[in-house]
Amino acid sequence: MGMPPGGQSGSSSVDTGTGAYVLADGEELTGGTCTSSNNDENAIRAEGETTATLNDVTVEKTDGSASSNDASSFYGLNAAILALDNAVLNINGGSVTATTEGSNGVFAYDGATIYIEDTDVTVTGGNAGGIEVAGGGTMYATNLNVQSTVKAAIRSDRGGGTMIVDGGTYTTSGSSGAPAIYSTADITVSNATLTAETSEAVVVEGLNSVTINNCDVTGDMEGVYGDESSENIHNVMLYQSMSGDAEVGTSSFTMTGGSLVSNNGDMFYVTNTHSIITLNNVDLTLADGTNLIVIAGNDGSRGWGTEGSNGGTCEVDFNKQTATGNITVDSISEMTLSISDGSSYTGTINPDGTAASVLSVTIDDTSTWTLTGDSYVTELSGTTDNIDLNGYTLYVNGVAFE
Repeated sequence: MGMPPGGQSGSSSVDTGTGAYVLADGEELTGGTCTSSNNDENAIRAEGETTATLNDVTVEKTDGSASSNDASSFYGLNAAILALDNAVLNINGGSVTATTEGSNGVFAYDGATIYIEDTDVTVTGGNAGGIEVAGGGTMYATNLNVQSTVKAAIRSDRGGGTMIVDGGTYTTSGSSGAPAIYSTADITVSNATLTAETSEAVVVEGLNSVTINNCDVTGDMEGVYGDESSENIHNVMLYQSMSGDAEVGTSSFTMTGGSLVSNNGDMFYVTNTHSIITLNNVDLTLADGTNLIVIAGNDGSRGWGTEGSNGGTCEVDFNKQTATGNITVDSISEMTLSISDGSSYTGTINPDGTAASVLSVTIDDTSTWTLTGDSYVTELSGTTDNIDLNGYTLYVNGVAFE
């Protein structure tokens, strides 16, 4: 089974452990501190048909580890706060601190819904992230300050769910497996600052999506996942790990407004999945000597499909978008690029002459493409008068375009 960078592979029976403090239906806690020091125990837990509220409560999970990495990732075992079943939990203010192995910060599992706002969440333990949904959980997060060192600040895992995040700061500072967002769910983030100090900024796995509106997003991936891997260094990855944590299907990344900064590595990397990337008026900053988009197979060492048949397929849409940088699509991969609504693209496509399986470019009459080197595509359509060859040659199915 493949190992995803922000999740866990494997399987286990459902084990959610116990709770040091189990909320009653209708209960409202204001102030005070709730702690957990036992293995496989949540500091606060809402279960069943419970509806409960926490106001300015300090929650600490500083001792006691998870007995199963899978259960902590998939079901909320040992999380500081866990809501499960059909529980509805409202969290207003306060703080959550989790420092032990497998202790995610705030976790919504199964049919549970969590509403959380104006809360500080700090997670430093192994195999643990900041706020998470799995198994169909739902979370609405507003103006949080989330810091995580080992896994994603905004995270989902097997079974996915829905996360709606508005405002706040979300920062990771650990290994290359700690993006600001790791999605096996439908995640929307607006008006926030997202920073991955040592990892890529965003990962979308399988039939799931990330939508970002008016956010400042920064990644700085230091290295690949494991010494023996030859994987790409990147800022946003769309892929399928084959671990079973995400259903096979279209991975989607949509960003409108704001900024997307890569301090190291290619801006986008697509492998072993069908995907859609949509950019609308985003301020893009690429690292020196890197590509805007890489769509390619991988060496299969991490289980991400079989080498030679695990290319990516990507529909790329530039809408009101200014984009600069090279695009590469390998021989087992496909891309359809639409440049529309007053967009401008400056760069080369497959400058080394690689013949992609499919590489189609469409330009509308309000948009332009300026070449910075020879480029090779399989199909060209739209308003071709808006292509500035800039002294280079554009080949369409091997024939020079004039």
